[in-house]
Amino acid sequence: MSDTLTEVQAVEETVVEETPAPAPAAEAAKPVEAPKPEAPKAEKPKAGRPKSTAKKTRTVELTLTVTGTAEGEWQADLVHGTQRVVSGLVIPAIAVAKAAKELHSDIAEGIETVLEAARDQHRTRMEELEAELAKVKAQLAELSE
Repeated sequence: MSDTLTEVQAVEETVVEETPAPAPAAEAAKPVEAPKPEAPKAEKPKAGRPKSTAKKTRTVELTLTVTGTAEGEWQADLVHGTQRVVSGLVIPAIAVAKAAKELHSDIAEGIETVLEAARDQHRTRMEELEAELAKVKAQLAELSE
């Protein structure tokens, strides 16, 4: 039993020795210094191509929307970023056709298809009106005799 008591006493002494002593009152009153932030590390330039000294070009976002009807009426809307600059501006069909030819042949073909359909519709309407006009002229001639 004496061995057990000796072991317990030894454990108690070990525990007592491991417990830190309280700090003196003078040390507790000292302000704690914040750790100094590390200076940001400069990024290493990528190996390979050296940095260009040319000025970077600034891009401008403009959105031009051109809408047309089968009757050949065309309108344009222009947006700069999120601000609407022009809305519902009426454009002649010939101006749309010329602009499309300047942009790209695929665009010109698509617009030309719409313009041709509008031309056909107007020709048909013109023929109907000419027939009606001829009929009215004939009726007027009968009344004048």
